[in-house]
Amino acid sequence: MTRSRAAALAALEAAASPLRAADVLDAIGGACDQATVYRSLHFLEEGGWAESFVLHCAEHGTERYFVSAGKPHRHFFHCESCHRFIDLGACRLGSLAAELEREYGLEVRSHTLYFSGLCAECRAKGGGS
Repeated sequence: MTRSRAAALAALEAAASPLRAADVLDAIGGACDQATVYRSLHFLEEGGWAESFVLHCAEHGTERYFVSAGKPHRHFFHCESCHRFIDLGACRLGSLAAELEREYGLEVRSHTLYFSGLCAECRAKGGGS
């Protein structure tokens, strides 16, 4: 594990919400360049230290977000107006996954779920951008 990979992992572990590669670059404060951050995130994901998902936002486009795989699996809400992520807590889909496994003869190894819409603050302001 190189210093840049360790710095990227530390940034993911310290984050309260998913991070884009640009957020990781900002968090590590110039310890490496943008290309190294992308390579580091790819290495971390391939090695099982990080997980990612792709989110499409009408205002910001499509971006990949990363979280530490060392933290308990969680789900998030993305506000389409202020672009914050709200942590919805620990995964509550275990029983649903088990039911789907039984019903369809599957083996669920992972899943990704996020919600998008307007957070309470943006709803109170009148509904978005």
